[in-house]
Amino acid sequence: MKGGAAPARDFLKQWTMPFEFIQIPANGQGSAKEELNKLLRSGRIASVKKEFVSNGEDSFWAFCIEYLDGPLGAEKGRGIAGPKIDYKEVLPAEEFAVFARLRDLRKGIAEKEAVPAYSVFTNEQLAAMVTGKVDSLAAMGAISGIGAARLERYGGSFLAALKGNQGAS
Repeated sequence: MKGGAAPARDFLKQWTMPFEFIQIPANGQGSAKEELNKLLRSGRIASVKKEFVSNGEDSFWAFCIEYLDGPLGAEKGRGIAGPKIDYKEVLPAEEFAVFARLRDLRKGIAEKEAVPAYSVFTNEQLAAMVTGKVDSLAAMGAISGIGAARLERYGGSFLAALKGNQGAS
């Protein structure tokens, strides 16, 4: 894929997802509980798996926590935010014009449905549609993060906007 999507992907490659394993005795003694709570409060948790291990007086809860580990301060709000990409600088003028029209379409849909614009499609996905010269729902569905639900709900409108532009170019 060419165009503006690569810088965002390169940024995300900096992130790793290490694991932390914590055992908390069933009797609740020890400092492991505080360690677990501190890690969970960090807000950088990807997944938590827990299992109770029954072993008489030595019974314990075992936790496997997968968490995000990357550049500090890179996260923003609840999601992961990378460096802001100025698609006007990254895309050629003709492609940026199509990108801007898709962004306007996305804004209208988002306002109508009262959802955040990124929940329709992200800027990276819009840029991929433009730079990849998407001309079918199958091609649109091949873009990272665009699943069957988004494709069914929004794909037709965006494909029509893309095809309408190709006739004008």
